[in-house]
Amino acid sequence: MDVTGATTNRPRIGSVAVFCGAQPGHDPACRAAATALGRGLAQAGLRLVYGAGSTGMMGAVADGALAAGGEVMGVVPDFLTRLEHSHRRLNECVITDSMHSRKRLMFDQADAFVTLPGGLGTFDETIEIITWRQLGLHAKPILICDIGGSSRPFVALVDAAIAQGYAHADVRDLFAVTDGVEATLARLTTLTLPAEGASALL
Repeated sequence: MDVTGATTNRPRIGSVAVFCGAQPGHDPACRAAATALGRGLAQAGLRLVYGAGSTGMMGAVADGALAAGGEVMGVVPDFLTRLEHSHRRLNECVITDSMHSRKRLMFDQADAFVTLPGGLGTFDETIEIITWRQLGLHAKPILICDIGGSSRPFVALVDAAIAQGYAHADVRDLFAVTDGVEATLARLTTLTLPAEGASALL
């Protein structure tokens, strides 16, 4: 199965986990894109699962979805509730006991993953979910939403690992880079659920 996960005889995906930064970044276009992605998910009837933040890219994607009447689930580890402000208007906010259980719950609740610009936490979440797919632990689609070239450093890192012999060339097939929010949403609306048994971690 390719990274789109598209088939003609499986049910459509219903929930998308978005990885993105708690900071807004320097480019207003990125925050606008996060808002647009959240709005587009809601309009497509797709539930947003994300890290529960109220600021930066995280706040923007949640605000976009909520403003359009979408369903939003936040997942945050307990210690972060004392360091960051969680969004107050979510449909559901789950507090976990660790970062590890947060990522596992986000995985369990999502049918597909989208990465927007972000910092170290976003890199960590994206690399881990790609690695899980490489290891055959799941077959859920992973999309890197490129906003004005934001994906280039990440793709360059993967390509460097391939060029240096630390990764096989087929790791580039584990995720897809989509050109902006419109293309990302278009791809998401074509996705179907993976074959039974392929979507759960072993």
